[in-house]
Amino acid sequence: MSGQLVAIGIDLGGTHTRVAVVGPDGALRHERRTRTPAHSLTDLMATISDSVAAVRAEASASGDEVDAVGIGIAALVDPDGVARYAPNLPGVKDAPLRAALADDTGLRVVVDNDANVAAWGELVHGAARGTRNALVITLGTGIGGGIIIDGRVYRGAHGFAAEVGHWQYDPAGPACACGQAGHWEAHGSGTALGRLAREAARRGDAPSVLALADGDPDRVTGFAVGDAARAGAPDALALLDRYADHVAIGCAGLMQVLDPERIVVSGGLVALGDLLLDRIRDRIPLHLAGHAFRPAVPVVAAELGDAAGMVGAAVLTRHPS
Repeated sequence: MSGQLVAIGIDLGGTHTRVAVVGPDGALRHERRTRTPAHSLTDLMATISDSVAAVRAEASASGDEVDAVGIGIAALVDPDGVARYAPNLPGVKDAPLRAALADDTGLRVVVDNDANVAAWGELVHGAARGTRNALVITLGTGIGGGIIIDGRVYRGAHGFAAEVGHWQYDPAGPACACGQAGHWEAHGSGTALGRLAREAARRGDAPSVLALADGDPDRVTGFAVGDAARAGAPDALALLDRYADHVAIGCAGLMQVLDPERIVVSGGLVALGDLLLDRIRDRIPLHLAGHAFRPAVPVVAAELGDAAGMVGAAVLTRHPS
């Protein structure tokens, strides 16, 4: 359908920047994907501006009008749309993304953390539809989180809320990517699954996973665990059990603080489907106080997949927090 008021959603990642026009129904139109110039803010803004101009022109040619741009970025983003710190984008420090893009395009611009943006997408167009209080947990290279309270995504006093991967799960645990010791991300992310598998391979406890890495423990990844687990390999399934327990402990802790009605799991590991999710579901009650007296909380897979960043960023323009 043409002649609609539409928004542009931007998923600004450490490797790729994806830009698309998003319709009122959450459908993507006129998508562009480019490499992210991670080390230069000037180059990054030029890349974003060029992509926005291109998809905006395509929308106009279709009879649609773009009235806003939303950006999701893996960063600490303050209420003024300034990306204060982005671990995977060295060129982004105290970067005034909202002001710079608004000046360049003349459009209204909103900016938020990528996990918050994904939560908006799932709330309006995905697996959190119909909820008032929910959690969106992203299991990928790290762990991201979005907290939905009373039908809105919670950002906190400074815009930095829901960094759920960075609470200290084990002070004596392995270093997190942020440099701190023993964060939940260091135990429950896809990166952590790969580390568990390499440790097991070096001990001789993961032969099927090691075989997929041509016998080199240093080449073992979380993907190999998933592939071997899908094939039914007992050693890979045992690794997935251990990993799911780490995820479940974190989810149970968040449940005891926030009491959600649904947990939506997104990120690359969701490709394992119920092979992983059933293990998380089974283990959450083991770590949840008074679980026998609580209503069951569904743990479900996200619905938007890798489009969540763009869809959610566009949704954010309609529901600024």
